[in-house]
Amino acid sequence: MRILEGLNPQKVFYYFEEISAIPRGSGKTDKVRDYCADFAKARGLDYITDDSGNIVIFKPACGKESVEPVIIQGHLDMVWEKDETCRIDFETEGLELFVDGDYIGARGTTLGADDGIAVAMCLALLDADDIVHPPLEVVFTADEEVGMTGVTGLDCSVLKGKRMINLDSEEDGVMWVSCAGGVRADVVLGIGYEDNSESCYEISVFGLHGGHSGAEIHNGYANANKVLGEVLAELSEKTDFVLCSIGGGAMDNAITRDSKCVVASDADICALVDEVSASVCDKYRKADPDIKISASSCDKAEKAMTAESSKTAIDLLNELPSGVIAMSKEIEGFVETSLNLGVLKCNNTAVSCRFAVRSGVDAERDKLCEKLSAIAEKYGADISFECAYPAWEFKDGSELQEKMKQIYREINGKELTVTGIHAGLECGIFCGKIKGLDCVSLGPEMHGIHTPQERLSISSCEKLWNFLLEVLKTA
Repeated sequence: MRILEGLNPQKVFYYFEEISAIPRGSGKTDKVRDYCADFAKARGLDYITDDSGNIVIFKPACGKESVEPVIIQGHLDMVWEKDETCRIDFETEGLELFVDGDYIGARGTTLGADDGIAVAMCLALLDADDIVHPPLEVVFTADEEVGMTGVTGLDCSVLKGKRMINLDSEEDGVMWVSCAGGVRADVVLGIGYEDNSESCYEISVFGLHGGHSGAEIHNGYANANKVLGEVLAELSEKTDFVLCSIGGGAMDNAITRDSKCVVASDADICALVDEVSASVCDKYRKADPDIKISASSCDKAEKAMTAESSKTAIDLLNELPSGVIAMSKEIEGFVETSLNLGVLKCNNTAVSCRFAVRSGVDAERDKLCEKLSAIAEKYGADISFECAYPAWEFKDGSELQEKMKQIYREINGKELTVTGIHAGLECGIFCGKIKGLDCVSLGPEMHGIHTPQERLSISSCEKLWNFLLEVLKTA
């Protein structure tokens, strides 16, 4: 029996359960793309795939043959995050879905409703023969979560539509019409190792909220990598130790929930960490009430960083910024510029820090990158920037926005909230590739995206589906 059977809209949740059984992490979307291609073939729909992992499926109009095409868009990949106790193999296994009241979740893992619900809605639209709509150009992009490389490589000349509905939002009753631009930054510090004869201890920071590093950065959730840096800095004032290893986080666009390191020392590290942890936890407990910091003895490491390398790594980690940098001067309470230290790791030669840098103003994004470069240079680290994407700027006089606001008001008896988001969306890249594109972004209510607490509202999906059908019917 299907877990989501009987939920409305039925076809949407049928396809959501179908794709939830397919491994589709960023960089691993071939199987779900093949599923979409087979879907199109079985229904006689034209489609195009490309070397960037994208697939575009075309569906002729139904009752709106004289109207220009509408582009509907979502991304195939999801963020793979799981609890430490979860044993699922993301590479080979599907998700274990469950229903709890009005919400759908996945046991021990991210749900992938970001952006699996968009894929499901698009497949349901393509599969229907009783929905009135103009010609549809349905675009499934690859690897949105790791720098938007799919849409960056997409040849948009295959698209004829000048109106686009992106389905990669997470707020019920909200339409996004602008977003931040961003870039991925990698700071790499070369380190030296030497033989180790001291006892070793593992220090862990865990139990943090985590979340989307754009959409939830304003909530002030602690970043476990930065918290670990604070612990190590305070510990260094109490005793001598050296790092053996350090690491935390798997994705630059997820606020890091846990981080750990191994240190070598002749001191009682467990007792000293207990002293340090109380004040550090108190600092973050309001936003992260479940924060925990612990230390325990562990197997002795044969190698440890030199004292100089260890100190430099800790100092660099503490000086590198993470979180909200500036608030918008135009929109009260709206984040303008931020960055997130999402991935901290080391190997035999280097400690590396990976950031998602975002801003609604491209010049401010570049200024923040210059600051990172200056810090890297100060500590003798290398820095590189990849996967830059532009901000999606608000479009004055948008006919699509006005029409959708009117339809929403007629259906729901209240106004549709129109705003921007600090997260990056693919809309900005599409607008740069398609001259005159009129674009909006919608989505159902979701919570905890990019974390194992991710939840999708069932009633909100039905509400959005009915709204989308009415928009297409009157397009």
